[in-house]
Amino acid sequence: MSQDADEDADDYVPFSPTIPFYGKKVRDVPCFRNSFLYGISGGFGVGILYFLATSKTRRATDFGFASFTAITLGYWFHCRYTMSRDRFHFQQIKADVEEYMHREGTSKKPKGPS
Repeated sequence: MSQDADEDADDYVPFSPTIPFYGKKVRDVPCFRNSFLYGISGGFGVGILYFLATSKTRRATDFGFASFTAITLGYWFHCRYTMSRDRFHFQQIKADVEEYMHREGTSKKPKGPS
């Protein structure tokens, strides 16, 4: 009986809902999750604060949605820029390390600041 339970446990695959977004799964798009989480929470916060300050429902909704859009897009572009910059730096470091390994043990000096 316990042997059957162990076999069932090995075959278990957790359910993972996926939402397609332009042909890609949302969980595979870099920066998507954090951008929307920050945008939703920021827009909600701005809308609530504006409503508490002025008691104008329609205007508070407008401010909340506008801040959601601005925060989401702002964080999205910042995150993607940072990711691209880091990827570029890692590629440079990888090339330098490969060049160093290639020249190791020879009389050639590596190029770079001395």
